[in-house]
Amino acid sequence: MKMRKKSDLPTKICATCGKPFTWRKKWAKVWDEVRYCSERCKRNR
Repeated sequence: MKMRKKSDLPTKICATCGKPFTWRKKWAKVWDEVRYCSERCKRNR
């Protein structure tokens, strides 16, 4: 995969806090299922 600028990465809005977050490499295979920006938001839903 070619290097991308951070501004070119896909973003989503967190279902808990409503803040935008960007794609991370660890989410590459499950990006469609990611709904929360962090474990903290996932716990506090």
